[in-house]
Amino acid sequence: MTRVYVADAKLEERSALRLLILDLKMEVAGEAADWSTTLAQVPLSRIDMLLVDWDLLPSEPVAALVELRKACPIALVVVLISHLDARQQAALS
Repeated sequence: MTRVYVADAKLEERSALRLLILDLKMEVAGEAADWSTTLAQVPLSRIDMLLVDWDLLPSEPVAALVELRKACPIALVVVLISHLDARQQAALS
């Protein structure tokens, strides 16, 4: 079973992601509402995947993601970006 860790500051969003993960027959391995907790718990959680909200990353997101990759080198990391308007989202795509 795929073990997924959810990192998002908003309880409602974590709850929605938890329901989606369970519906996909995956296991929620843990949750965090801040970056420091995420970075501390992820290596201990033996996860296959991490879902992290972009807004949860510190002011230096690239450095934070490098640090995360060192902490869990084999996990798939999915960064969720949902706050952008349509023009910004199209530009990133």
